[in-house]
Amino acid sequence: MCIRNSTKATVVAERVQKATTFWRRLKGLLGTSSLPARSGIIIKPCSSVHTFGMRYPIDVLFVDRNHYIVKIVENMLPGKASMASGSHYVVELPVGTVEITTCSVGDQLEWQ
Repeated sequence: MCIRNSTKATVVAERVQKATTFWRRLKGLLGTSSLPARSGIIIKPCSSVHTFGMRYPIDVLFVDRNHYIVKIVENMLPGKASMASGSHYVVELPVGTVEITTCSVGDQLEWQ
């Protein structure tokens, strides 16, 4: 699966996993040593994330039901937590992805 920023006509991530079951959402990226460039994970439903137990920072997009970004957390370090009211799902990406792809609050995403 691929995630595109339809507002800016850019590709956010080319290789994306979906975590939609209870156990897959619970695990998320825990136990991984890195998140490869151009990859990511969609956690749905989700309005809060944490990086407790992780070994590396990530960029996080909080997205509403209409696929609009409602909050962005760049360089979320291990041992942190964040949430966003109105978020229906979260996209976790390698650190630096938000800057490279120029994602902004209010941009609309699409899955392909």
